[in-house]
Amino acid sequence: MRQAFAKIKPKSGYSHFVHIALTLLLPALLFVIVRLGFYQLELGLALILLSKWRIFAVKPRHWPANLRVNAVDIIVGLSSLVFMVQSSSQLVQLFWAVIYGIWLLYIKPMSNVQGSSIQSLVGMSFGFVALFAALGGSSLYILVILSWILAYMTSRHFLISFEEPLIKYLSYTWAYFCAALVWVLGHWLLFYGPIAQPALLISVLGFGFSGIYYLHKSDKSSVILRRQIIFVVFAILVIIITFSDWGDKAI
Repeated sequence: MRQAFAKIKPKSGYSHFVHIALTLLLPALLFVIVRLGFYQLELGLALILLSKWRIFAVKPRHWPANLRVNAVDIIVGLSSLVFMVQSSSQLVQLFWAVIYGIWLLYIKPMSNVQGSSIQSLVGMSFGFVALFAALGGSSLYILVILSWILAYMTSRHFLISFEEPLIKYLSYTWAYFCAALVWVLGHWLLFYGPIAQPALLISVLGFGFSGIYYLHKSDKSSVILRRQIIFVVFAILVIIITFSDWGDKAI
């Protein structure tokens, strides 16, 4: 079986080169669409969803499960598209196309615990930054709902690699926390450059919680290490909150 699979999809040689070229075709086409300058988000979204055609190539009852499995990849793809569209510099747009290519070639294929953790954290941070960059002026209800979905999908992807028995409970809890945070901070939506305050806070907390969880599950945790992570996260949060302009920013 393994020999037959190796013939179909070898890890080296001409077929491997073709595989890499086809993989990089998606970020290259997104870059071209963005540079053309018309219907960028619409065409880019259609292209990303078209690349996930296998999700819908089965019976409809399997679609929800396939969407959950591919959610983080779709989030990163859409986020990369938003970053390219939001930038007016060709060099920066090319940079994000390269980052997306690195994701597709090296990060997305990872299947171990470390790889799944990296995928989840990248999807979470990219997703929230892109969400507020693209829809920051939208209704707060839309931001809350999309934040809940984004937080749930990325946390579920993270927890499932650890075979967590309370995966639904923990994912729902984190999603509710993120949605509630967006609801509160959405009334004073602040931006630090291109990054919205809710996206920054959620990313910092997400990295901190996931780091503690990962160390606990891998038996590398200690009281001193946990305190260090908590102190760093708390210090960053204090700095963000203290030096934010809480003036008349309500929306």
